Formats: sequence, structure tokens, C-alpha cells
Amino acid sequence: MSVSLRIVQTGPVLLLGLVVVVMTALSPYFLTERNITNLGFQTSIVAVLALGQLLVILTRGIDLSVGAVVALGGVLGGIVAGGAAGGSASSHGALVLVTMIACGAGVGLLNGSILIVGRVMNPFIVTLGMLSIVRGAALVISDAQTTTGMPQAVQTMGTGLIGPLPVPAVLVAALALVAWVMLTRTQWGRWIYAVGGDPDAARRVGIPVDRVLLSVYVLCGAAAGVAAILVAGRTNAGSPTAGQLLELDAITAVVIGGASFFGGRGSVFNVIAGALIIGVLRNGLNLLDVTPFWQSIAIGVLVIASLELDVLRGRLEERLRVAQA
Repeated sequence: MSVSLRIVQTGPVLLLGLVVVVMTALSPYFLTERNITNLGFQTSIVAVLALGQLLVILTRGIDLSVGAVVALGGVLGGIVAGGAAGGSASSHGALVLVTMIACGAGVGLLNGSILIVGRVMNPFIVTLGMLSIVRGAALVISDAQTTTGMPQAVQTMGTGLIGPLPVPAVLVAALALVAWVMLTRTQWGRWIYAVGGDPDAARRVGIPVDRVLLSVYVLCGAAAGVAAILVAGRTNAGSPTAGQLLELDAITAVVIGGASFFGGRGSVFNVIAGALIIGVLRNGLNLLDVTPFWQSIAIGVLVIASLELDVLRGRLEERLRVAQA
């Protein structure tokens, strides 16, 4: 592999290092232990969603419903928490955790089934519609009210510490490792890249394309369910308005991390770097007392710039490969 191609492929990590250096120079509080811990809590939610989104984008898909799933998962978790209050603490917490993850996986199953069984070819439209359905369901089920009081297990997932490390950050590291192994060391992972590279060719060589697509949407939904646990744990509540615009942060993290909307290209650890870039930017702008309105503009610009970078990155990689041939 040429030096130029290696730089292109490790670009997200290099960009993260640059952003960290800039924020460290601008704020004396950025590298303090307290702020690093806060950054771990803040970034974990986007990172979990981005890991799920990566699987979908690798197959040329997209899932816009994940932010709404965070809300619905929190609402259902709050309802189960209230209804199961008479049981033991461990079974109570486990039931809530399973409910929230199952909620996400169920929505992912619906998304995948509509795309596959219904032969709908546009995942953007399907998941945009599902976003509206799921968000509306969260509001209807909760009567637009926030439910407070989550089991200790959920609160620990959202706010706990393992030594100096935030539990959510440890969870992200574990999920990233599992995702990396599955994508790079299993047949299923190779199938995902093949489907994203050329779905028709993948069918011709016997890859079960439909099952692969269904699996990535289910896992993306399950990741959104895990993100719902982290949000509910941090706030000790299930809110029907939680998770708004988180889908954009997750997609931005994936694209900044070098994955392509044209499918077949992307890596787990670069996506984590993309999520950290978003988290560092937000955290640093907060430390610099930049208003949330300007932060919103900055993230919007980042979304558009990420799309252009995706195109430029693909062209550069193609040129480098042709030059090496």
C-alpha cells in the first residue's frame, strides 16, 4: 500500500488528532480529567449509533429512523420500569434493558422487511417514513409525557464509571471490537462488503443478499436500542422527544470516518474517530462559550463537507489504485 493511499485511509484519525491539538491550544480545560470523562459520556451515544449506521451504509443503505428509536426505546423502557417495579432489582433492570434493545431491533426488522419483501429500492424514503412513524408512536404511547425513574442497571449504563473510565465509553470499545471482528474476520463481514460493492454480482455468486440486508438493519436498530439505554441512563428518564437529530450525527460520523454512501468501503475504527471528531468539536465549542446556534451551523456544514469529502476520497483512492496497477 502506498504512503498516499495509507494517508487517505487514515485521514479520520489524523483529522481527530488535529482537532484535539486545536482545542487543547484554545482551551486550558480541554485535557483535564473531568472534561475527558465528560467527553467519554457525550460521545458514546453517537458512537454506538454510528457503529450500527456503518453496517447499513456499507450495503449502500441508510437508516434515518435511529434517532426516533432512541425516543421510543426510552418511552417503552420507562413504561416497563414503572410496571415491573414490584420485581427484584436485577430482573427489573434486565427486563428494561432487553425491552429497549428489542424495540430497536424490531424497528430495524420492519425497515429491512419493507425494503426486501416490498422490493422498495429507496432506503432513504423508507427509513424517513419510519422515523415519522416511530416518533409519532413514542408521542402517542407516552401521551407526550416524559417518564422519570429508571432502574439502577440503566442508570449505571448511562452514568457509571469503571475506575476512571465511563461505562458508556467501555461499552463502545467492546462493541467496536466485536464489530471489527465480525466485519474483518467472518464470512458475514465479507458478504456485507460484497453486497455494498455490487449487489447484483453478489447475488450471482450465491451470497444471500436479502439476509445480509435484513441483518444489518436489525443490528442498526439494536444499536439504536443500546443508544436509548445510554440516553435514558444519563437522564434517568424516557422522553418521547429524545434523540432528535442524532441520526444526522451518526451519519456524519460514518462519512467523516471514510465510509462511502456508494457502499463497500468503511472501517470500524475510522468511524469511531469520526464520532470523536463530532464530540470533540461540540465539547470544545462549549468550553469556548460558543452558543448552541453556532454549534448547529458548524455541524450542518460538517455534514455537507463530509458528503463532498466522500466523493473526493473515492476519486483519490481510485486514481491511486490505477497509478499502482
